Amino acid sequence: MHADDARRICDAVDAAFDAQLELTAELVRHPSLRTREGSAQDLLYAEMERRGLTMDRWELDAAQLSEHVGYGPSTVSYEGVTNVVGTYRPTEHTGRSLILNGHVDVVPEGPEEAWSRSPWDAPVIDGWLHGRGSGDMKAGLVANLFAFDAVRAAGLSPAAPIHFQSVVEEECTGNGSLSALMRGYTADAVVIPEPEEDMLVRANTGVIWFTVRVAGVPTHPREMSSGFNAIDAAHHVMGELRRVEERWNAERGSHRHFEDLDHPINFNLGTIRGGDWPSSVPAWCEIEVRAALYPGVTADQAWEELTGALESVTSDAQGHPVSAVATRTGFYAEGYVLEEGGEAEAVLARSHERVFGSELRSFTTPGYLDGRVFTLYGDIPTLVYGPVSEAIHGFDERVEVESVRRITKSIALFIADWCGTTQG
Repeated sequence: MHADDARRICDAVDAAFDAQLELTAELVRHPSLRTREGSAQDLLYAEMERRGLTMDRWELDAAQLSEHVGYGPSTVSYEGVTNVVGTYRPTEHTGRSLILNGHVDVVPEGPEEAWSRSPWDAPVIDGWLHGRGSGDMKAGLVANLFAFDAVRAAGLSPAAPIHFQSVVEEECTGNGSLSALMRGYTADAVVIPEPEEDMLVRANTGVIWFTVRVAGVPTHPREMSSGFNAIDAAHHVMGELRRVEERWNAERGSHRHFEDLDHPINFNLGTIRGGDWPSSVPAWCEIEVRAALYPGVTADQAWEELTGALESVTSDAQGHPVSAVATRTGFYAEGYVLEEGGEAEAVLARSHERVFGSELRSFTTPGYLDGRVFTLYGDIPTLVYGPVSEAIHGFDERVEVESVRRITKSIALFIADWCGTTQG
């Protein structure tokens, strides 16, 4: 890329950056929790349409999705749950096509009184934009659009199709990006600006969500010893799952890119429900668990080992018989590795160095990313790369403003270099 073009593109990002922050803040103010993403998608649809993109919006179809190996079983209705895609098509297609993907769904905010301010406010304080979803990943969604704007404001037109995707379900199943792929949206590369500390993700874990139901025997507390407390037993069952977690972590040396992580495999006991009455020994308990797995291990292989461990639990520490039945309730996803040496990574590395003045670094993350959809099932090089953030999924989530500016410039330069440009 000519240095003058790169300078004009970066200057265009700066010129529009206040408007970019304003749109990001407006998007944060839409509480796009699971199944409630509609108003946020309305906003992004309008923004894409205003840019002259060809628009597509559709409702997810669980029955259709369930036919794909990458499907995560859903526990909610998809009625009214939609993806939004806007497509730019050049007059003449001479470059390499691109998907700019991001998820609009956010995780629950938790007790609002634990936040310094409303999780749905979006002030900029001391260089950080606050609010649930600010980092994960509404700043990235908006950066995709304004990076494209900067290329055009610099007097250039991308020479290949670009699909701007705002998807749902990334935080629970991955079915949003999977639905977009199944709808036929493919490209020569994908960029997903998740909050990744100004770095590129080299590898990440897969994830399985499941519920374990433990049965007990109810009695009056005066004769508690003759009953069987299902909540107590559920903790025993979770302890057996921790043995699997411990064993998988001990195997990290045989999994490329995970050898140096202290604890790459994490099992999270996310929710617990049980019992019917304070003065009755609980007859039932359900725990919801998130389990990670290494790239190269299929979800089926991991599930077989998890359920095998549960089936081996026949009694608790006191000898009471235990029945623990597991049901898949969300993610059923394999991890992936971005192999080194790809042309898309090389282009991003050049763009990053122009903006940051330093070499692009990569790292391994022990979390889920939608990049697995495009990498595993679309055979598309997928670059997960985005801004510095703090407290994602926690209280007082925030994203660093200047990091967002730099990432936007880097994505804009990537668009111009990867897709190629024409004047005007």
